[in-house]
Amino acid sequence: MTDNQESTVNKAENLMDESPFLKLKRWQWWLLVAINIFFLIAGQAAAVLLGRFYYDKGGNSKWMATLVQTAGFPVLCIPWFLLRPSREASTSSTSPSIKTLALLYFVLGVLLAGDNMLYSVGLLYLSASTYSLICATQLAFNAVFSYFLNSQKVTALILNSVVILSLSAALIAVNDDSDGPSGVPKGKFLIGFLCTLGASALYSLLLSFMQLSFQKVLKKETFSVVLEMQICTSVVASCLSSTGLFASGEWKSLQHELEVFGTGRVSYVLTLVWTAITWQVCAVGVVGLIFVVSSLFSNVISTLSLAVTPLAALVVFHDKMNGVKVIAMLLALCGFASYIYQNYIDDKKARRLQTHVREIQHTA
Repeated sequence: MTDNQESTVNKAENLMDESPFLKLKRWQWWLLVAINIFFLIAGQAAAVLLGRFYYDKGGNSKWMATLVQTAGFPVLCIPWFLLRPSREASTSSTSPSIKTLALLYFVLGVLLAGDNMLYSVGLLYLSASTYSLICATQLAFNAVFSYFLNSQKVTALILNSVVILSLSAALIAVNDDSDGPSGVPKGKFLIGFLCTLGASALYSLLLSFMQLSFQKVLKKETFSVVLEMQICTSVVASCLSSTGLFASGEWKSLQHELEVFGTGRVSYVLTLVWTAITWQVCAVGVVGLIFVVSSLFSNVISTLSLAVTPLAALVVFHDKMNGVKVIAMLLALCGFASYIYQNYIDDKKARRLQTHVREIQHTA
């Protein structure tokens, strides 16, 4: 075997170590990706609409809106219990210590709680369509964090995607007709815009930390790890949100919310329950895509959902869809397509390299 062949073998072996899902057949890998994409898009679109519905019908507790984003974690315990590895596998020498895991999940949980609170404030003061389009900026933030934390290459197509999506959000920011819910003054709209922008940045940082955790700390290749991370971080975030709910005194107004909710008491409870469930469905898709592909890809799919959500908001809440919003949505879709094409190129190159190294090993 020549030095050049050895170099190729080493490069391919490192690639396969870092991307264990390359060992799957092509259709299996894309099926796994498609399932996670469905979870993310369906879960996020439904959760955003339900969150806006909660505010429109009389809900006003920011801490309750924050809590329901993570409080649905018990529904994930059943699949986690069924998919968890055996005792022997879970206690292997590569497994991190309990102290390391506790610290990791606590930090991620704190970031998640802060991010959820910012999103709740943003959705309170913005319409569902405007909120969703501003959230598209998370891809631009994630490209930066992925470059520094995850060694993600920023190609021309990715840069093009980032620029287009950033332009999409900028159009919303400078649009004089950008609307919030009825009765919300311009000052509150600005607060909502800044909170949503800050939440997008924090969310992107959280995704990059999650990917870094999979690569450097957890080092496992089972979906049970994805569920374990989601459950543990949600427990931390839910505890912090519950503390905020009681410390702020907002819990005192919940009984009043229940009584005056526009569509009745049962609807109030169901709205909160289904909001919690849909956020967990979305979260599984998010973390699953980080694990299977990358944090940047997960963010791009999330951005696609945010670009589609305004159409649903137009039908459900009759949000105003002016020309600027239409252009912003089309730009977001173009940015998504640009990154999807880059991912297709990367996948094709990785599998070609994998095939090449197998041929070299066979001839050697």
